Amino acid sequence: MIRDSAEAPLTSSATWQALAEHHAAIKDVHLRKLFVDDRKRAVRFTAEGAGIFLDYSKNRITGETVALLVKLAEERGLTEKRAAMFRGDKINVTERRAVLHTALRAPRDAVIEVDGRNVVPAVHAVLDRMADFSTRVRSGAWKGHTGKRIRNVVNIGIGGSHVGPEMAYLALRRYSDRNLRFRFIANVDGAAFTEATQDLDAAETLFIVSSKTFTTLETMSNADVARAWLINKLGDESAVAKHFAAVSTNAAGVRAFGIDTSNMFEFWDWVGGRYSLDSAIGLSTMLAVGPENFRAMLAGYYDMDVHFRTTPLDRNLPVLLGLLTVWYADFFGAETLAVLPYAQNLARFPAYLQQLQMESSGKVRGPDAPPCRLWDRSDPVGRAGHGRPALLLPAAAPGNAPRASRLHRLPRAYEPARGAARFADGEPLRPGGRTGLRQDGRGGRCRGRGSCRRAVPRHGRQPAEQHAPCRAARSAHARGAHRAL
Repeated sequence: MIRDSAEAPLTSSATWQALAEHHAAIKDVHLRKLFVDDRKRAVRFTAEGAGIFLDYSKNRITGETVALLVKLAEERGLTEKRAAMFRGDKINVTERRAVLHTALRAPRDAVIEVDGRNVVPAVHAVLDRMADFSTRVRSGAWKGHTGKRIRNVVNIGIGGSHVGPEMAYLALRRYSDRNLRFRFIANVDGAAFTEATQDLDAAETLFIVSSKTFTTLETMSNADVARAWLINKLGDESAVAKHFAAVSTNAAGVRAFGIDTSNMFEFWDWVGGRYSLDSAIGLSTMLAVGPENFRAMLAGYYDMDVHFRTTPLDRNLPVLLGLLTVWYADFFGAETLAVLPYAQNLARFPAYLQQLQMESSGKVRGPDAPPCRLWDRSDPVGRAGHGRPALLLPAAAPGNAPRASRLHRLPRAYEPARGAARFADGEPLRPGGRTGLRQDGRGGRCRGRGSCRRAVPRHGRQPAEQHAPCRAARSAHARGAHRAL
């Protein structure tokens, strides 16, 4: 995020003042008028990268807005700071650590150094061990203490080691092995463990305990309960070695718990918990979808890393979305960002983004220690499915306290009529696939001229001019994005 600093106050810069004046001029302009005044708006305010098509035309912005925001990012050194992150510089100044979750999905032949050491070989060594372990469990070669194969996997973690794997399992469930059942436990309330295990056979159950230090209070409390439950069911303390795996760096603690350290998978201090899904924390995900699909997911991460690192700021998806957050949070006062997945399998995605962004941006001090005066984030809220308006919209009803918000709409990944053709069970993930991300108010299919099926906002009296971009968008602009939307 773009933060204030003691050396160069952001709010006193000429670009910031220009944005403030521009906001005053545009804040009351209706979105419908913006479309009428610019017939190519639906083409102009789109971007694409790594198989993601972003339509941000339904924001209260103009070309001047984007130009000023990009200029602001350039003045604050975003390009240089981005390069520093990818180089492995210790940009986490409070803990003096590198921020290198990007190394977790780097190709095997990449070179990324931390303290003079290339970390990529170690990353792939862990991935290879995870793949071997997952293949044995999924094939039935791995046997439990009584000789039965594993059919149940219970992930025990908290924060990023819980929300990430749970979100990914639900999102990729179509690719999962349906012979395995997956449960996720984070809450120390006994009901969480009881409900997760009441219908499981201990002889067929594998627990994954995810704690870097193997001392995390909530995680280890649940791990101790799981250990006692297993021993009580199987009557032998040695059974722990065949029914537990660990994601940790504390080999002594793992060994003392009774877990065979050959079934311990490490990750590193330059991996933040909220970014850890594509590390060993994703072991349960790999068990669910298989090593091939897990590596396809990593390839998708890497594609977006390349896009973020190499694409000009004005066409860069992460940069554009970040700058829109600055625009809405600091100028419109939008305190919330509604993330509304249409795909039911993305039901936990809003919670994942909430933890990811609030933990990242919930700091009150900038890099040079002074408190930040800017509210530079919009906290994500949301829910999948069509029942969400009943939960979210009453908060914005007339008479309630002002709470500005903006929306992300995530379209359905497939439609039932054609879902089988595009997402047959067992079909591998394809990193080169395409999906769409829209930012708007309500939305729906365009019901305008001809056979246009582009998604546009629904208005009571939508001007005919708003359909003009549809004809252009059917050509080289969309390149199949209509089908994704």
